[in-house]
Amino acid sequence: MKLDPFYLIVDSAAWIERLVPLGLKLVQLRIKTMHEAGLRTEIRKAKALCARHRCQLIVNDHWRLAIEEGCDFVHLGQEDLQTADRSQIRAAGMRLGLSTHDNIELETAMAAEPDYIALGPVYPTILKKMKWAPQGVERISEWKRRVAPIPLVAIGGLNPDRLDGVFAAGADSAAVVTDITLNADPEARARKWIEKTDQWR
Repeated sequence: MKLDPFYLIVDSAAWIERLVPLGLKLVQLRIKTMHEAGLRTEIRKAKALCARHRCQLIVNDHWRLAIEEGCDFVHLGQEDLQTADRSQIRAAGMRLGLSTHDNIELETAMAAEPDYIALGPVYPTILKKMKWAPQGVERISEWKRRVAPIPLVAIGGLNPDRLDGVFAAGADSAAVVTDITLNADPEARARKWIEKTDQWR
């Protein structure tokens, strides 16, 4: 399986409607707290938008809703992995991405036979408080040796200037949140990411 090198993570279908038409091919919808009806509406909107623009949609955490809405990719953190029914996910034909931050989490993730592994944070990140220190690009090379041929997604503190090092170290895709969503001009920043990652596409 091949992932697009530019992996955008956003918290609403409104962001998808705004940025995916620019040419994005991979986006994750990550909504942490919302009632089920609202989540279902957001997932449906995101799925329709992504289908229209031939963009791969990954739903974060909410695997039951993702199955019910006919999505084809879900991403789980380590805590969610413990409670998710992987047999239901597989029976629905869904692909699975998993987050990892240390060796124990990597072993747990690999045992679940995911379709890709995410490693983070590579650099310091303002997205959320992390109990893990920044991994650095050297860890990307180590992780890639251990997970190959599964795609490896790097996440945490990434920007266009850091992409050369991240991909040289072995990452297959680079995930981004705040470098785009907190930018004064998110559309221009997304275009810069598309242009920069084209060499790995």
